[in-house]
Amino acid sequence: MKAENDSSGSSRDPIDRYDFRHVHPNIEFGTASDRYAGWIGQIYSDRWNERISSRKRTLGGRKYEERQVPVESVVEYFEHFRVLELDFTFYRVLVEPGGDAGGNFFALQKYADEAPDNARFLLKAPQQVTARKLFRSSNGKPSWQDNADYLNREMYLKGFLHPAQELLGDRLQGVIFEQEYQRRNESPGEEEFVGGLSEFFADVDAAVPVDEVPTHLEIRSPHLLTKSYFDWLEDAGLGHVFSHWTWLPPIREQWDMCGGRLTSSDRHVVARLLTPLRKKYADAYALAHPFDSAVEEIFDTQQAKEMVLDTTALTIQALKHDFAATVILNNRAWGNAPAMGQVIARRVQEELDKQD
Repeated sequence: MKAENDSSGSSRDPIDRYDFRHVHPNIEFGTASDRYAGWIGQIYSDRWNERISSRKRTLGGRKYEERQVPVESVVEYFEHFRVLELDFTFYRVLVEPGGDAGGNFFALQKYADEAPDNARFLLKAPQQVTARKLFRSSNGKPSWQDNADYLNREMYLKGFLHPAQELLGDRLQGVIFEQEYQRRNESPGEEEFVGGLSEFFADVDAAVPVDEVPTHLEIRSPHLLTKSYFDWLEDAGLGHVFSHWTWLPPIREQWDMCGGRLTSSDRHVVARLLTPLRKKYADAYALAHPFDSAVEEIFDTQQAKEMVLDTTALTIQALKHDFAATVILNNRAWGNAPAMGQVIARRVQEELDKQD
């Protein structure tokens, strides 16, 4: 069952209008990707109805139509949010190893051209560098294969970070370094895991200091979130992404795992609200599609209610630690990211009002 949208544009309450820019100076909301036609009437005006494009997608054996507004709509996006996470950079480097600009370079350039000067972007680092294994076809059979370019410093810098800086300048707020879930018996040992990351980021920091482009790591294997890992994050000035995602523990448990520490040297903490816990991507997508309204089967669950409370608590902890909090919303976690933003923003405001 889907809930009706309240797009009451005449309301004096900014949150009623899906305007999340003024909840608190140090609490910012954004979304993981944009351009969803289902957000017309919430984030985007009706004028984009005439410029919707569509594409077919097959996921989990089911076929879907994905409808998008053009990149130019990003101007209206930033009338509601202060930051945008772009996920397409995860799937391919911006500049190929031979030096040619790829399709993602020009896609990011389009955003750079269209977005306002006060826009801020988080970019996902390419999986060609962040993933230990990639799903590839060998002899016509797809399978998970070791990634020869895992933690390839040159590819990361020349293929991603340097061109991203070139295109976005000071509008590049940071990088999300996401690593896929790994079974314990297929994972490196704790020392090898932390040591590899430490060497890689030391080399990156020598070229682009972490204070220049803050980086936040989303390690999706709970058994790798150890004390030595968080100690290293703190020493390196890198952030831990508090991610509400399928196989990770709840955010409140992640807070305990890290020892109640916020580690990013830029004094920002990032929360990404991605999928319901214990629900696979394809199943969450099927429930949420076409992302035009909140879905009761998702939001009216204990895990969703706890996600709201956990995220609120994290933002308050950030303020207590003199950190800023960035909350990234995803349709799959609620059915509709703007509607989820309303619930969390109101809850945060309630907590802030109690402290005044």
